[in-house]
Amino acid sequence: MKSSYAFPRRQAGFSLLEVLIAVIVLAFGLLGFALLQTMNVRFVQSANYRTQATTLAYDLTEQMRSNRFQASWYANASFERGSLDVEDICTPATGTLSVQDKIDNWQCQVVKTMGEDAGAQVDFNGGVVNVAITWGDQRWDPDNPDAATTFALATEL
Repeated sequence: MKSSYAFPRRQAGFSLLEVLIAVIVLAFGLLGFALLQTMNVRFVQSANYRTQATTLAYDLTEQMRSNRFQASWYANASFERGSLDVEDICTPATGTLSVQDKIDNWQCQVVKTMGEDAGAQVDFNGGVVNVAITWGDQRWDPDNPDAATTFALATEL
């Protein structure tokens, strides 16, 4: 004959050890996600600088293209990294703008956009223009924090 009494269950839920292990696994997952987010912010900022450098280089070449007879004058737009002071070059010109006024405006845009340690090299040779914009983009590299990143554009007018 079958007994109507069932055996009592010894445990009906999670043990404290299982909960602790689940919390630790979750903590490591969230820590990894936080690290991923910080790296993502750094790479997005780096991509933004590259986009800005591309826009600035194309802006200068289009100015040269629209003024082809004086395009060689734009080679004066070159400047060394960290050599320009924003307050000295960023004074707006009034009236008719000369080529030098346009160069000063472009240099001001480069320094304001890419940072005070930015530099540019502009070469014009036989209708071929080379524009290289350099800036510091290795802020998270503790071994080489002053490393420079350069965007170079070559086009023919």
